[in-house]
Order: sequence, then structure tokens, then C-alpha cells
Amino acid sequence: MSKFSKTVVVGVGDYVRIGAVTIMLGALASAQQMPKPAPDAAKVAADAKPKEAPSVLQQFNVALQDLVARISPAVVQIQVTGYGPLEEDNQTETALLAKQSAIGSGVIVDPNGYIMTNAHVVKGAQRIRVILPMPPGEHPEAAASGKQHVFDAKLIGIHKETDLALLKIEDTNLPILELGTHRVKQGELVVAVGSPEGLQNSATLGVVSAVGRQPDPDRPMVFIQTDAPINPGNSGGPLVDMDGYVVGINTLIFSQGGGSEGLGFAIPARVVRFVYDSLRKYGHVHRVEVKAGAQTITPALAEGLGLARSYGVIIDDVTPGGPADSAGLKIGDIVLTADDRRIDTLPAFSGALYLHPLDQVLKLTVLRGGKTVTLNIPVLEMTDSMDALISLANSENSLIPRLGILALDVNADQLHSIVGDLRIPSGVVVVARTAQIGGPATGLQAGDVIHTFNQQNITSLDALKSATDKSKPGDSVALQIERDGKMQWQSFEME
Repeated sequence: MSKFSKTVVVGVGDYVRIGAVTIMLGALASAQQMPKPAPDAAKVAADAKPKEAPSVLQQFNVALQDLVARISPAVVQIQVTGYGPLEEDNQTETALLAKQSAIGSGVIVDPNGYIMTNAHVVKGAQRIRVILPMPPGEHPEAAASGKQHVFDAKLIGIHKETDLALLKIEDTNLPILELGTHRVKQGELVVAVGSPEGLQNSATLGVVSAVGRQPDPDRPMVFIQTDAPINPGNSGGPLVDMDGYVVGINTLIFSQGGGSEGLGFAIPARVVRFVYDSLRKYGHVHRVEVKAGAQTITPALAEGLGLARSYGVIIDDVTPGGPADSAGLKIGDIVLTADDRRIDTLPAFSGALYLHPLDQVLKLTVLRGGKTVTLNIPVLEMTDSMDALISLANSENSLIPRLGILALDVNADQLHSIVGDLRIPSGVVVVARTAQIGGPATGLQAGDVIHTFNQQNITSLDALKSATDKSKPGDSVALQIERDGKMQWQSFEME
């Protein structure tokens, strides 16, 4: 930032204004020529003392200190080590991986050790460690001396679409922060707590700049925008209101230089609650569908179809015989509200479906030919392919304890329709990771297909069990796996 100086020439008797103070230069000059009385030492000392702040500021200051003291014990630092893809201009089908480490934040949402954070914080993690803040009363220098409460964490589930993940540590009676249920308003004061650049338990103050930002028009996610300073390392930490409720999970910033520029974004608490409940219950997120499609209304589309409005969301497809069709939804209906929430954009409509409970009908209000029509549409559950795999697995035959996974033979007839086409049509598919936190940090994820174990072809579950049984603690292991249609290696030491 450039700094400029400016010289101003004024005459005697002129006035000069500095901030809110106006000084008459002539009077000042006369005063300077008069002899000055000796200063009163007591008065000088009294004037040197800072004036007491107004009571309202003192009350706010104390309240803010108390709030941060209540929030901080439930905010953790997350340290991740693992492998991630190298950034290359010419990527090949076989991904090139490098050892990486990252620091993020998380918030304890259950006293039994459940922690919400960002999916990108734990992406590619082989080992996740959670560092709890020092208990109240501990000297700040205790952490510097190595006195920290550190836990290995298990990744319960991850949801890339919302950039959320659920972790679990083995501890109880932990302090928590509750997820808020009220609608956040623009201008609300909020506090962000996390580990920016690794500086654990840093708190910053700001306001809610906007409540419905959509940085990426191709994604259904809508964010809370805040000017509370957020930097790398704050990811996964909470954005908290003045009552101590989590209103969002900090996830991204817009920045030219990589630091905070007052443009931070948080995932709304209602989305966090929905994803948390699903990840804890299923390990992944269950969603609903009504067998209907929609698209954004553009001015050209509105003019071509003669619509009553040139913005919003229009139904462009209704599956015959589906729940939307049975409830009376028509192609050409303009969506006004979903579950009494106003719908102006396609992401807002997608988000309403995303958050809708599985056991309730969808209340949809549409504009049809100048008339408002309200429909109650039964919903269907969008099942995850891994649900079908899990139902085929059992702990007796599918467990590979030394890898901490449940797995199935790919060549089983019933798996082809679930797994789909593979680069190598044999191997072992990972169905789930087991609950224990101990064991090697393999980096395996549900859906991975293991093809080799230290260059030995793995064509069956028995072959994988035999290979792991022959390995001794400390042996290096390299698995060739197929993930999302790409081949890569996962390496670790056997425990």
C-alpha cells in the first residue's frame, strides 16, 4: 500500500481540521507567545491516565471474553499426514502421489469424541491426529513444552459435495458446541475460532456479510459470508454467534494473496447437522429425490415460453409414474417455495431437496398459468451403491483385520452391477473401514479396488488375507488400487 504526504500552507487566523478537532491557528500562535505557567504535577499525572471506557463497551468486552472462553475448549486442531496428487500440467491416467501434511480445525459436536471438519482437510489422509486445546487454568507455555492432549482419530465418513467430514476420537465427557437452528441474519456479530497457519485457538470477530452466497453456480451449496478474518488452517473450525451456537463451519476464502481479505465463507449449520446425522448413522449421506428435473429460468427462456417471470426455477422433466407425477407436478411449473423456503435459484432448489427429511413429504408451491398451486410430494431415498455392498459383507468372512477393512471379491456375480466397469476386472473391493482406531494408516477408502499387494496379484479375498497374514509388523506394503477409474499406489507400514 502506498503512503502519500501532503503539505498544506495556511495563514494566521485560518482554521485547520484534524479528525473531529478544529483549531484556530491565530489563537494558537498567540498562546504560544504568552509565558506558560508551571505545570501542576498532580494534574499532569491525572491527565496521563487513560479515561475509563463507557460501561456499554466494558460490558461488551467482558461478554466477548466469556464467549471465547466458552467456545475455545470445543475447537480442536487437526494434523493430517497422507498422500495427495502432484499438480502437473500433463497428468497421466496413473496419478502421481507425494507425501503431504496439512493442518486444519474441527469442532466437537458430541461429548463422546465426534468431531466435524472439512472434507478437504482430511483428503488423502493416512493418519489423522486431533490436538485438544489446553484445559482452562493451564499455563499457555505448557503447549510449547510439549504438554498437549493428542489423539489418533478415525475418519467415520466424508462428503465431498458439502466439503464435510466426521471424525471420532476415543475420549468421553468432552466439551461441545451445539449446532444452531435459527436463521442467521445479515449483520449478526460472529466469532471464528481455529488454527490459522497452525496457531491453535485463534479467535477473530466479524459480522455476517451475507446469508445466501453461492460462489460456484454449478454447485447446489449456499454459504454464509463473513468478514471475520479467516486464513489457511481455519478450515473446519466453527463460526459462532453471540449465544455460543455454531452457525457454520468455515470452509473457504476469496483472496488475491492467500490471506484473509474479509471474504470468508462457512457451510450453514443446518447443512452441517444433516450431513453429521447421515455420516454418523450410515458413514455416507443419504438424500431424497422426487423423480423430477429442473433448470434455471433465463430471460431468453422466459421470453420464448412466455413465462410470467424471467428468473427462478422451472420444472423441465417429470418421470411418468414417479412421486412428483403422482402428486400432480407438471413440466413448465415455476417453483416458488420448497418446504416454505423461497426458491429463486437452482442451487436453492437442489439444497431444499438435499436437506429434506426422508420420512416427510415435500411441500412444493409452484406457479402454473398465473395460479399458485401447492403440492405434497412423497420422496424416495437416493441409495448409495456402497449400501448394497455393505449388505453383502459380514464380519466373519469379509474382515481383513490387519488392514482394518471389510472387503469382497470383485468377481462375484452380484458385484458387477454395483462396482461397474473396472480397468482390471478382478481384485478385492473395499466395502468399509472398521471401527477400531488402531491398525495401519492405509489410506484406503470405501469403493477402492485392490489389485496387487507388494506386486503380488490379488484376485480374491483369500489371496489378500494370505498376503497380510504373511507380513510382519514393520514390513513396508505397497497396494496397487483402482479409485474412481484411475490406478494409484497406497503405501504404509504393517502393524
